[in-house]
Amino acid sequence: MTDAFSDRDDTELAALVAAKLCHDFISPAGAVSQGLDLLEDPSAQDMRDDALALIRQSATRLLAVVDFARVAFGAASSAETFTGETLEKLVRDLTGGGRATLAWDVQPATLSKASARVLLNLAYLTVGALPSGGEATVTARVDGDRLKIDGLAEGARARLKPEAAAGLAGRPLEEGLPGQWIQPHWLWLAVRRLGGALEVQADEGRVRLSADLPR
Repeated sequence: MTDAFSDRDDTELAALVAAKLCHDFISPAGAVSQGLDLLEDPSAQDMRDDALALIRQSATRLLAVVDFARVAFGAASSAETFTGETLEKLVRDLTGGGRATLAWDVQPATLSKASARVLLNLAYLTVGALPSGGEATVTARVDGDRLKIDGLAEGARARLKPEAAAGLAGRPLEEGLPGQWIQPHWLWLAVRRLGGALEVQADEGRVRLSADLPR
């Protein structure tokens, strides 16, 4: 067992990831179930179009969560590399409809599975640092034998929650919600296991996450 999680072991880490995924799945899955119930309710036939729209929207959301999670947290079947366009779509499908806008500038044509995992989680957390809106800019550049991934969140209320700051620093969760700690900590771990470095800067109205990885 490594010292990466202080008082947490790999089993507990897996349980926290599973709990987060269940939390992400439950809302759209519940909405699909609600829509199906409306379709089967004889007294609600006048709401059939609304029910179908709810099912369609929720199923699309659920698929976006699953597709993102397969790469950001899992093995993503047999794929060993991912194109920048594929990764951009995964992020936009999951974060679209929110208050923040996303500017995407990833130069490498393809990224390895491990680098893609870092990019997706970093991009998601960058957008998540803008709960009240703003612009999230995600870039990736090859610099010699290094891959540099950067996320910049700029907005009036750009911020990192204490749980996220602890996770990104590799610190164990002492207070707060585990569900808001685990993905930042997962990003920190992914960078660390690649032999890279993760830098976090949080100022008023501005949050920057930077990962420096070996190619």
